[in-house]
Order: sequence, then C-alpha cells, then structure tokens
Amino acid sequence: MDKKVVLDALKQVREGSTKRNFKQSFDFIINVRGIDLKKTENQIEFFMTLKHTRSKKAKVCALVGAELSDEAKSVCDFSVVQDDFQKYGQDKKAMKKLAEQYDFFIAQANIMPKVAGAFGRVLGPRGKMPNPKAGCIVPPKFNLRPLYDKLQHTVKISLKTSPIIQTVVGSEDKGDDEIADNILNIYDQVVHHLPNDKNNINSMFIKLTMGRPVQLLEKVSAEVKKQKKSLLHKKHDEPKKAEAVAQ
Repeated sequence: MDKKVVLDALKQVREGSTKRNFKQSFDFIINVRGIDLKKTENQIEFFMTLKHTRSKKAKVCALVGAELSDEAKSVCDFSVVQDDFQKYGQDKKAMKKLAEQYDFFIAQANIMPKVAGAFGRVLGPRGKMPNPKAGCIVPPKFNLRPLYDKLQHTVKISLKTSPIIQTVVGSEDKGDDEIADNILNIYDQVVHHLPNDKNNINSMFIKLTMGRPVQLLEKVSAEVKKQKKSLLHKKHDEPKKAEAVAQ
C-alpha cells in the first residue's frame, strides 16, 4: 500500500472532523473476506510492535510475587502482589475496575497458576490475561523497564469471532507521517498472516473516534489499476518498437 494514499486519507479524516472536547484517536479498520472463522485454525491473534507509540500512554499492571514486588512498583503503573490475589479474587467489582483501568497485565511465571485462578475469570473474557506472545509472562528476577517501554508501542491484532480487525494507530495530536507509518506497519503484518494475502481483504478504513470513516481500499485499487494499465500499454507498444527496428 502506498504511503501517499494513507496520507491523503488521513487528511480527509481530519478535514471532515468536528472539534471535540477530548483528544480523539485514529482507528485503522480492516474488513476481511473468504475466511471461515468458525474453524480455529483460521483464527488469527498476534502482538506487534509499532514504529511509533499509538496514542495515549498504555497503562501496565504487574501481578507478581515477592521477588518482583519492588521492581514492579518502580516501573509499572500499578502492581498486585501475591498476598493480595485472594482479595481481588473475592471482589468482582474491584477486579472489573482493574481490568478496565489497565491495557496490559504482566505476570510472574512461577506463580502463573495462582494468577489464572484469581484473575482469569475477569481478565480472560476481556482478552487481557498476561500473554507470553506479548512477552508478558516473566521470570522471578527480571528487568521490567524494557518490557514496559516496548508495550507502549505494542498492539494486539485479533481476528477470531468477527471478520474485522480494528486497532488504534495514533491520536489526533500526532503527525500524519507517524500515523501512516503505523498503519502501513499493521497492514503489512496482517497481509502476511492472512491465508491468501491481499485477496482476503475486503475493505479498509481510517476514522477518528467520533468521526466518519474514510475508505482506503478503493484508492489502493485505483492505484493498482493505473499500474496495470501502464504495463498493458508498455506491452502493447513493445511489438511496434520491434517492428520499427526491423524495418
């Protein structure tokens, strides 16, 4: 996908946006086709690191034992030590609040069964359980700072129950160039994971939180048609040039 196409779409989104009393985020939406998501082997879920941060700061909560307690307190936005797991496990309201407040959860590997027992029923359905694919299950002695910084650039791409992928790629106070880089980054990775590459993409949109979506696929298709037309003309002209040379 051409970066200019993305930049043009971002410009349209901004021009069609009404000023709000809060900072809106840009969403990148991909609708897919030709994939039977009822079959688990066709479902897609992966984490990827973007070139630029998405929008607002990702909030990280650590679920740890005594070995990582001090490290978690100094690095993460919040931490729950093993001795307090039971308290959260018995208080569903507090558990839900925790799930809503934090974007990523880190867990200490050697107490993972206790993490699952206490937090699994709430974090699991929300897709927020500490995930090894994101590097969020760590050993008892671990430097959390690099992981915390990486999570600020991390997005989860999921295609499981509905044929749509939607993820935040930046906020309206970021430059279009950075947002476009993130969109192209995601597009390349999604295409790589789809069974039939670009053929599985039905449509793509960019939108602000409260704004109208601007479609990308039609613009991309127009570019492809233009390139194909140019190639056809080139092939059509080649026999004429050969004939002229022969004469």
